[in-house]
Amino acid sequence: MEELNRQKQVAPYSVLVLILGILSILLGCLLVGLACGIIGLIFANKGLKVYNQHPELYTGNGMLNAGKITSIIGIIFGGIYLIYFIIVTLILGGTAFGLEAIESFMEY
Repeated sequence: MEELNRQKQVAPYSVLVLILGILSILLGCLLVGLACGIIGLIFANKGLKVYNQHPELYTGNGMLNAGKITSIIGIIFGGIYLIYFIIVTLILGGTAFGLEAIESFMEY
């Protein structure tokens, strides 16, 4: 009888994961977004592991799944930005030092 009166809780870390996932998309063009996405993905996996052990204790895991997806999207945005930043830095650095410096560096 006591088990029937017990209310289900929200899946663990679900609100945190969703907030971190949204922040990772919004701040995707900064390295902060990449960090938020990675942290969100770690907490999403922990939350899903706990949820899958005792699904009868928690309400749906929709926020966990949404947070995991948004964290993955944020990681992709952050990774694209990081690659873009490296390429732009190399191009600007190459033009600052001149083509001779790049050619002498490439010979090694």
